[in-house]
Amino acid sequence: MSRRSLLRALGAGAAGATLAGCGVPAAYVEPGDRAGRDSSATDHSLHFANWPLYIDTDDDNESKRPTLEAFSKRTGISVTYTEEINDNDEFFGKISPALMNHQQTGRDLIVISDWMAARFVRLGWVQEMDRAKQPNVAKYLDPQLRTPAFDEGRRHSVPWQSGITGIAYNRKKLGREIRSTGDLWADDLRGRVTLLSGLDESFALLMQGNGVDITRWTADDFHEICEQTQKRVRSKHIRRFTGNDYIKDLATGDVLACQAYSGDVIQLQADNPDIEFVVPEEGAELWAESLMIPNLARHKRNAERLIDHYYDPEVAAELAAWVNYVCPVPAARDVLASSKDEETAALAEDPLIFPDDAMRKRLAIARDITSEERMDFAKKWNSIVGL
Repeated sequence: MSRRSLLRALGAGAAGATLAGCGVPAAYVEPGDRAGRDSSATDHSLHFANWPLYIDTDDDNESKRPTLEAFSKRTGISVTYTEEINDNDEFFGKISPALMNHQQTGRDLIVISDWMAARFVRLGWVQEMDRAKQPNVAKYLDPQLRTPAFDEGRRHSVPWQSGITGIAYNRKKLGREIRSTGDLWADDLRGRVTLLSGLDESFALLMQGNGVDITRWTADDFHEICEQTQKRVRSKHIRRFTGNDYIKDLATGDVLACQAYSGDVIQLQADNPDIEFVVPEEGAELWAESLMIPNLARHKRNAERLIDHYYDPEVAAELAAWVNYVCPVPAARDVLASSKDEETAALAEDPLIFPDDAMRKRLAIARDITSEERMDFAKKWNSIVGL
């Protein structure tokens, strides 16, 4: 299951959109009702919920997580770490009853994709963090990730990891380069292209291929890509829509080019150096999955300390070397570059972990789909995808 999870069916996505709208006043939590009694001073623990395979583990014992253990050793705070988030909508459904009813979730820290984080912020379901107590975050957070439209000033969220949605292709089998999104529609790729099925995962790159500024896209921009995609489905140019199973299609050669995530491609390249990842000339989407502290969390201060721990460049470098996504702490690059291990040091030069200036100029964070737009947009997109 992709950490950039799919809107597999309208049902879950529409339910979230309904709650996020103004039609359910009881779901919104006023600022004064979000904080609970913080037991951090006397209870040195916290509960951290994350996605599977999204943290470093010990080579000899996968149950050990070195960066978490280092935090506990330094602070005396024990961490209950659960890999319980397999899908954004599924997790939304799991904890939303407690949050809308002003109850504790049992979790002090969660990681969700920014498009879902936007719903939590709109609903008032997460607490504002005290940046004065997070000096590493204040100093080292990637400037390009500091000001998402859904959370001005990143007051309620901090990126755990980031990534790029671009194009992956097999250069050897295709026999030419792909430089733009428009190259996907060349005749020699008919029936050999896949797109991501999730609305939130797919739309931005397609809009960028049309020259749209995705930080301020409009409904007309959305309807245009729907019409274009529908025509390409009917002409059988698009082979199918996928989740993370595009990895298998690309590896076996069933497809030659596809919409893809940067972190996945790094892993593919280890087995097949002919696989390349492209940030198109027109641009690609930069996204993040972010740490948030739910309302009434019992260990808010402890959670803030853990977040700041991961923004220490040394710790961020250790995590980046394991997960291979875009590191939200650019200063970690120098740490990796100084490693005596050649393979580790090489990661510092990988633009899919530390994008260079030229690549960064082509990256943009898409504005979120609003609660008012989501139901109709999801219905239209899912009818094209076949969900």
